[in-house]
Amino acid sequence: MKKLLEIQSELKCPKGSLNKFGNYKYRSAEQILESVKPLLAKHGAILILSDSIEQVGNKLFLKATATLKCEGGIAEVLGWAELSEHKGMSGEQCTGTASSYARKYALNGLFLIDETESDPDSKDNKKAEKIDSVRFEKAVEAIRNGEFTIEQLQSKFELTELQQKALLLI
Repeated sequence: MKKLLEIQSELKCPKGSLNKFGNYKYRSAEQILESVKPLLAKHGAILILSDSIEQVGNKLFLKATATLKCEGGIAEVLGWAELSEHKGMSGEQCTGTASSYARKYALNGLFLIDETESDPDSKDNKKAEKIDSVRFEKAVEAIRNGEFTIEQLQSKFELTELQQKALLLI
């Protein structure tokens, strides 16, 4: 699929957002879409995003599918995110958050966008840094507001047993 290769090599999508709590830059699914739309038009390609809910064991996941249709064929990549409740968020907001997350990773896979540099979800980025109580409380507030996830907090910091237990109450 020559057109997909051309889009992948031309796509530039810098990390345009900053997470103030975690002090890292990231890109969202919306930013990827904004960057790729002109290339889709240029190369006569169509991008379709769709979501479905899948049960794996006793957990629910949102499965996002990114499908690219262009001269030469169809390419499809999946992204996954666990559907979970977040205190202070409605069910619709939780589903929307999971959709954005899963779509971002489906788009990353389709367009070969590397998230490893400064990616809070990258295991290579895990820090042995402990988080003090003031920062931990700010993190809990950010999690409740949907600005940060428990997984991101756990990947960035070494949490005490007490902090881990506190996260179970969110």
